Amino acid sequence: MGEPGLQTMNIIARFGQFLLIGLFLLPGAAWSTSLEQQRNDFLLAERLIASGNEEGFLEISAGLLDYPLYPYLRYQWLKDNLQQTDNILGFLATYKDTRYAGLLRAKWLDYLAKHERWFEFSQYYEINDDTALECRFYWANYKLGNTVQVLNAVKRLWTSGDSLPKECDPLWSVLTRSPDLTPELIWQRFASALRKNHLHLADHAKRFLGKSEQLIADSWLQVHKKPALIQASDFRIGDDKRTGQVFAHGVDRMSRSDMDLALTVWDSRKPSFSIDSQTAQYLERKFALALARKQDPRAYNRLDQLLNSDEEVREWKIRAALYEQNWPHITHALAGLTAEEQADPKWRYWQARSLVETGNAVQALAVYNKLAEDRSFYGFLAADTVNKPYQSLNKPVFLADNELKALADETDFKVVREFNYWNRDVEARRQWWFAIGKLTKQRLMIAAKLAQQWQWDQIAIMTLVKADYWDDLELRFPLKFLAQVQANAYLQDLDPSIIFGVMRQESMLDKNARSAANARGLMQIMPKTGQQIAGNLNESWQSENSLFNPDINIKYGAFYYKQLLSRFKGHFALATAAYNAGPNRVAKWLPVSKPIPADIWIETIPFKETRKYVTAVLSYAMIYQQRTQRNTLKIKNLLLDVLPG
Repeated sequence: MGEPGLQTMNIIARFGQFLLIGLFLLPGAAWSTSLEQQRNDFLLAERLIASGNEEGFLEISAGLLDYPLYPYLRYQWLKDNLQQTDNILGFLATYKDTRYAGLLRAKWLDYLAKHERWFEFSQYYEINDDTALECRFYWANYKLGNTVQVLNAVKRLWTSGDSLPKECDPLWSVLTRSPDLTPELIWQRFASALRKNHLHLADHAKRFLGKSEQLIADSWLQVHKKPALIQASDFRIGDDKRTGQVFAHGVDRMSRSDMDLALTVWDSRKPSFSIDSQTAQYLERKFALALARKQDPRAYNRLDQLLNSDEEVREWKIRAALYEQNWPHITHALAGLTAEEQADPKWRYWQARSLVETGNAVQALAVYNKLAEDRSFYGFLAADTVNKPYQSLNKPVFLADNELKALADETDFKVVREFNYWNRDVEARRQWWFAIGKLTKQRLMIAAKLAQQWQWDQIAIMTLVKADYWDDLELRFPLKFLAQVQANAYLQDLDPSIIFGVMRQESMLDKNARSAANARGLMQIMPKTGQQIAGNLNESWQSENSLFNPDINIKYGAFYYKQLLSRFKGHFALATAAYNAGPNRVAKWLPVSKPIPADIWIETIPFKETRKYVTAVLSYAMIYQQRTQRNTLKIKNLLLDVLPG
C-alpha cells in the first residue's frame, strides 16, 4: 500500500518542478524543440491526458512550455485533477490572463463547494454570470458567519420569480426559517413567478402564506389559468389591494390571446379597483405599443398619454403618426426625442420629410443636404432627394510598419492561430473574442485587419464594428464569390448588388454560417426551402450540408429572392422583407385601402428585426454597387409606393 502512495507523491513533486520551470523560464530560453515537433507532441499530450497517464503527460509537456497551446493542455489536465490545489493556484497565478484561468477557476470552485471547503471558496470566488456559483458563494459566506449579508442577497434572488439551480436550495432553507421571510416578501415571489408563468414556483411560494391568504392565492392562480373570470361584475377575491393586483394580472394574461377584449375590459373596469400606478403604467404601455404594432388608429393618443416615455415608446409614437401620415403629430413626436436620438440619421430623415410636408422646404433642404453625407439607408434616401451622389468614402484602416505582425505574435493570437492550424474552429473563435476583449479601439482596428488577412471575413467585420470604425469598405464589404454572384444574377435578371446585399446581411459572407433555426450558408437557406427550390429547378436534392456549398447556396438564394420579387410585383422592399419574415407575414402588413409611401411602410414594419433587415440589405446593395463599379441602382427606384394587398 505504501509504494503506490509514494509514487503518487513523486509524480506530484515532479509536476511542481515543471510548474516552477514554467514560472521562471524566459521566452526563447533553452527549449529548442521545433514547432513541428511541438505540434506532434501536442497531439501525444492530448492522448496521454485522455488516458490519465500523468507521468507521461508531465514528461512530454516539458518540451511544450513555450508552445501557444500549453496553457490549454495544462487546463485540460487540471480540470480532471482538481485535488491538486497548489498546481491549480500556480496555474491561476501564472496564466491569469488566459481564457483558461476563468474556466479552471469555475471548475475548481465547484470542486471546493462539493468538498465544503468554504473558506477557500470564498477566498477565490470572482463575480460572474454563473448563478449556481453565486449561490454557493452566498452559502460559503453563511457558513463563515456572514448571515445578514447572505439573507439580503437571498431575498433579491427569491423575489425574482425565476427558477434557480439546485445549488441555491440551502439558501432557501435559511430564508424560510428566518423572520426576514415576511408575508409581503412571499407575495412578491408569488406575483413575480406568475408574471413569468412559473406556476410551480408560485404554488411553492403559496405554501408559506397563512390559510386565509392561501385562499386569495388560489383565486389568483385560477385567474391566471382562466383570465375571463375577471369579467364577472362581482369579481372580488378579498382585500382591495390583492383584488386590484389579480384584476391587472388577469388583464395582462387576457391580452396574450385577445388584445382587443383585454383593452375593453381594462378601460371599462379599471376605475373599480385599487391598482398601483406602476402596474397601471405597465399595462398602459403594453396596450399602447401593441396597438402601434397593429397599426391601430388609437395608438398615437394612447402613447401620447403615457406618463413615462422610454426610447421604445418615443419611437413607436413617431411610427404611429407616420402610419396615419399625420404630419403635425409626426413633428410633435419627433420633438419628444432626446438630443442623442434626434441626431440619428433615421430621425433626421423623418424630420426633413416632416418639414417638407408642413411647408418648411428651405429648412428641409438643409437637413437633406447634411444627411446626404451619411453612408446609410437614410443618407442614400436624402442623397436621392437632393440629387447628390452617394457617400462612397473608402478609408482603409491605416497600419504602421509591423503592427499586423506584432499583434499576430502576441500570445493570445498565437493561440488562435494554432487552433486554426488544427481546424478547431469553435475554440479558435472563442479565443479570438477573448483576445480582442482586452484591446483598445485602435488595436481592435488592427485585429480586424488581421482577421481579414486570415480570410475570416465575418470575424473581421464584427471586430471592426467593435472598433466603431466604418470607413474600411474593402474589409466591411468583401467581394468573395463574385463570379457565382454575377452568374446567378444574370440567370435571375437581378442586379448582383442585390444578391451581395442579402448575403452580407445574412452571413457576412461566411459560407459555413448556420443560424439557431438551422438556416445555412451564405444566403441562410432553410433545408426545407432548399429542397423545394431544388425541385423547382428540376435538380436532385443532395443534402442539408450541400447548402454550405457556395455554388448551390447562391444559386438557390438568388432563385428564391427572384420568386419573392415576382410575388410582390417587382417591389424590392417587400421582397427583401419577405426574405427575412416570410411572404405570408409580409402580405398581412400590406395597406388595406390605399397606397402608402414605401419609406413609411418600411418604418412601420411591426418587427424590429425586419425593419433593420430591409434598410440594411438595400443600403448594402448600394455600397456593393460602388464596390463592383456599377451605377444602375438608386434607392428611390427600389421604393415604389406599397399598394393594398
